[in-house]
Amino acid sequence: MSRIGKQPVSVPKDVKVQIESSLVTVSGPKGSLSFNCEPRISVAFDSEASTLIVTRAGEARAERALHGTTRATLANMVVGVTQGFSRIVLIEGVGYTASTQGRTLLLNVGFANQVRLDLPQGVEVQLSSPQRMIFSGPDKQAVNAFAARVRSVRLANPYHQKGMRYEGEVIRRKAGKAFATGPA
Repeated sequence: MSRIGKQPVSVPKDVKVQIESSLVTVSGPKGSLSFNCEPRISVAFDSEASTLIVTRAGEARAERALHGTTRATLANMVVGVTQGFSRIVLIEGVGYTASTQGRTLLLNVGFANQVRLDLPQGVEVQLSSPQRMIFSGPDKQAVNAFAARVRSVRLANPYHQKGMRYEGEVIRRKAGKAFATGPA
């Protein structure tokens, strides 16, 4: 049995869970999220113990993989509607900045034109400085996917260390090309 999948997901008191056939909806103070489970995986809510229990129909390889994935997704949904998730992207480089205009993120990262990215539903951005963006929201997948999309606009260059990177990410510096000196 899956080590992750067999663990129950504890649900806090301020979170409501609704299960309709294969659609699981979790609502809390930060918002509401829904997840459509595979038909081979079943989810039950134990109201007495206030836990979500994930079970699978068989022992096929795909079912075993989906068992743990479904449980982890449901656990992330519960954490997301109670605490939320955040991802920090740093901008490094002379003149590289970020700003917002409504629900649009504007990036000046060394291109001739500004890069405009519309914020997806459920993702918020906070600029603590022009070089530090904090993406937050209840959906872990949406927050991390948008942060990755923003970071991919200008990845950090390993030679000059300019570009965008996650907070805590280490970009290994590469030495430039060494030229030989002396008679040929």
